[in-house]
Amino acid sequence: MPIAGKGMLLTSMNIDAEHEAEFNRWYDREHLEERVAIEGFLEARRYVAHDADPKYLSLYSTETFEVLDSPAYRAALANQTAWSKANIARFKNMIRAVARITISQGTGRGAALGLVRLRPPSGGEDKLRVALGEQLDPPQLDGIISVHLIESDPALSKPITDDPSAPNPGAGDWFVLIDATDVGALPAAMLRFSGNVALKPLTISSGIYRLMWDLAKSDIGG
Repeated sequence: MPIAGKGMLLTSMNIDAEHEAEFNRWYDREHLEERVAIEGFLEARRYVAHDADPKYLSLYSTETFEVLDSPAYRAALANQTAWSKANIARFKNMIRAVARITISQGTGRGAALGLVRLRPPSGGEDKLRVALGEQLDPPQLDGIISVHLIESDPALSKPITDDPSAPNPGAGDWFVLIDATDVGALPAAMLRFSGNVALKPLTISSGIYRLMWDLAKSDIGG
């Protein structure tokens, strides 16, 4: 599979311009490495919006889905550094998806990413998964390297900056990830969703991101 492991944590957020330099410094110098060092985490990727909202996106792959509710990860969440607490408090419009990787096809990862957020109908998950599998076919799409589906766990997918008891209808949303060689290859691929009569009503949002950098466990000697 082009994405290592079976679990994925997706986080996305905006940050006010006055705090943006500090936010990026924290992510690049502390946060990504700190998360990848957790037992069971395999790699992480950071993105910035080309045409998307929120502006920043991170993907963390784990050996299993269960790693994302493990004692090691829960301990990391409960013991944030002071630098982390300061930056997390400034997140705006945060999305946090704790998800299973259920489809991952193709070979490798690209320099650009298309992201489509879908809300599966109650009771229609199996049918939707089959329909998406038919659309996620990278060899038919020029410039598309690999495609993936991640399915959020509603109980675990809650923004850590929000009231945990607040209603969150999007906690069970699914995300289609489309890895491409360039942002120019993505609009045609994403039209498979925005132009699909069956899928368009389920689409909550979509966007295109550029890769900033990635980090694997082997890069930090883990």
